[in-house]
Amino acid sequence: MLKTYFLDVKAGEHTLNRFNVRFAHDGEAVQHSKELAAMLRHRHFNSQPGLVIVVLDRSSGKIHEEMVYPDASPHSDG
Repeated sequence: MLKTYFLDVKAGEHTLNRFNVRFAHDGEAVQHSKELAAMLRHRHFNSQPGLVIVVLDRSSGKIHEEMVYPDASPHSDG
């Protein structure tokens, strides 16, 4: 059974875009956020250091946060 997830593209507290996607498992949604971040990095989309993709479940609970530009983040774990 597929579950609904939301992928928020955020710059700071501001949500730039929200995508509604369906996957069977949380891990698939997380992987998709990583692929989307890589695509945005490659296209140099809004090259703000704080740009993130947040994976939310249907009740808006945060599952994962993926930095689009992790090397630019002052909080990067390297």
